[in-house]
Amino acid sequence: MILIDCPHCGPRDETEYHYGGEAHVPYPADPQSLTDEEWGHYLFYRRNPKGLFAERWVHSGGCRKWFNVLRDTVSYRIEAVYGLDDPRPTGARSAGGRG
Repeated sequence: MILIDCPHCGPRDETEYHYGGEAHVPYPADPQSLTDEEWGHYLFYRRNPKGLFAERWVHSGGCRKWFNVLRDTVSYRIEAVYGLDDPRPTGARSAGGRG
């Protein structure tokens, strides 16, 4: 069982959460002006790095609030949990903590 430390509810089982994609990807300034190809690229093409990766998660089985998680994609270890408006932590090595 993997625990994710919701910044609003505390640690809960990962089954209470849903993945929301890569964090810190800016929404297009004028989405109406994008071509279908550009819009498709924004929606479906994401980096898939090996190692630390910033992701958006929602506590769908709890408070239903969104937050960011810095997770190692190799080990699945959660390095930090932080708010949507907070900058990505640097050098995080806290054990599943709140960053």
